[in-house]
Amino acid sequence: MPIRKTPDMDRLDRLVAETQRQRLAREQGYREQALKLYPWVCGRCGREFSRANLRELTVHHRDHNHDNNPPDGSNWELLCLYCHDNEHARQLDATGAGEAGRPASAATHKGLAGLADLLKRDE
Repeated sequence: MPIRKTPDMDRLDRLVAETQRQRLAREQGYREQALKLYPWVCGRCGREFSRANLRELTVHHRDHNHDNNPPDGSNWELLCLYCHDNEHARQLDATGAGEAGRPASAATHKGLAGLADLLKRDE
């Protein structure tokens, strides 16, 4: 039986925390830029935002690559939370991906598979 090495939980916690800090810093950077470039309006539903509800306005990456952040904002659009969620759901549907980006399983049931045989029998 192979010897299992216990994970260094402190190291793992530090790694996760650092990764989250880097992601938040990256998001803050392009979010702040996008909010300066574009009016505070959802690009899909047209809902307007103020400082009071600005946290509900998100930055969507048109090419779905969160590392593609040109300074001119050409890969961004501001979307409300609901439209942003809808956009990502549509993307998953279009690519055939299931939950969490895994490929969706294909349907295996063939409801009309025996129909031809049944029709031939009735002739």
